[in-house]
Amino acid sequence: MVRLGELMMILELHRQGVSITAIARRTGRDPKTVRKYIERGIEAPAYGPRTVGRPSKLAPYLTFLRERITAFPELSAARMTREIRELGYVGAYTAVKRYLAAIRPEDGPKPYEVRFETPAGVQAQVDFARFAVDFADDPSTTRIVWLFSLVLGHSRFLFARYVLHQDLQTLLRCHMQAFEALGGVPIEILYDRMKTAVTGEDGDGHIIYNRSLLALARHYRFQPRACRPYRAKTKGKVERPFRYIREDFFLGRAFRNLEDLNVQLADWLDTVANIRVHGTTQRVVAEAFAAEQPELQALPDHRFDAVLKLERRVSHDGFVAIGGNYYSVPDRTRRVVEVQQLPDLIRILDLGNVVAEHPVLEGRKQYRIDRSHRTGGAAKRRAAGSSGVTVGRIGDYVPPRSLAIYQAIGAQLATGGRP
Repeated sequence: MVRLGELMMILELHRQGVSITAIARRTGRDPKTVRKYIERGIEAPAYGPRTVGRPSKLAPYLTFLRERITAFPELSAARMTREIRELGYVGAYTAVKRYLAAIRPEDGPKPYEVRFETPAGVQAQVDFARFAVDFADDPSTTRIVWLFSLVLGHSRFLFARYVLHQDLQTLLRCHMQAFEALGGVPIEILYDRMKTAVTGEDGDGHIIYNRSLLALARHYRFQPRACRPYRAKTKGKVERPFRYIREDFFLGRAFRNLEDLNVQLADWLDTVANIRVHGTTQRVVAEAFAAEQPELQALPDHRFDAVLKLERRVSHDGFVAIGGNYYSVPDRTRRVVEVQQLPDLIRILDLGNVVAEHPVLEGRKQYRIDRSHRTGGAAKRRAAGSSGVTVGRIGDYVPPRSLAIYQAIGAQLATGGRP
């Protein structure tokens, strides 16, 4: 017998032009049964002595679900259940899942996969995924951002962060942030053959890893391991979360800028992803992580501080270009300086002496200005302090002002004062 909710689904699919055979395949019903209820129409089927069926709890939300799936076909059933519950839905998740499965585009049969599980504390998997986003603070430009993700293989605990680059410095910095968030380090980390991790193979087919990644691995005492070529399925524990994040978090949301994107992501990780019952392990992720965390290796006594050294020329206005951004140096610095790139710090040296240190900027065409670099003397430098300002950060909105205001600010900076 077909209940009212399923009947409405059958009628809706028929109204959309789906064939009786396709409806039968999607609902698991015999085509003759589907045809019978289509011919009967909206009249509720009878169950025993009852003549009127109960109204479906899902019925008031079918239009909303259909519109959302039409706009974002990959939205997850869990996400859609949360959204309609905020609108008052009190029914079961399975009803939503069944309805969405029926109205999504058909997929062909998928091959079977062999699953493997890892012991607690042994393995994590790391990768980047590409996302295109229109930030509300700059709606005229579609930006490409990259999602760094580290997933613990045993508990499936997920650390993720959006960044603007996939370069080596970003890769190292994201590792450090992930280890600190986990409070420990797994024994090995599995990578796709990303260029920042794997540089190639030797004549015997042995993997050649980036030297800076190996230095990071020695410091945190983990073993990097590259997955086999053209076998992305060996990293399924991190590939699946990318799809999960896109469908359950990213789609259908608005973000002001990169910072807001990461704030919303962190909240979603804390309130949804890492407290859910995992579909494969059937354990609450946070509870599984609490049991796995003591098995992780302890963090080292200090953060990784290996550097990438390069030489740069100082511009006429007192800036050094590094990674598409600009960092100030003091007046009267020599024209050629040494730059040391740490995972989260830019250090600039003149004749072996450190003359400037700046936090790494994420993005491009931004200026990091230390006020003390523009005071013109040691006494004024002490008076001005060492605080810095960032100009041109993505998403910042600068309202139009009179030129006199900027002249006044420049005069105050030149005399060591604050605007």
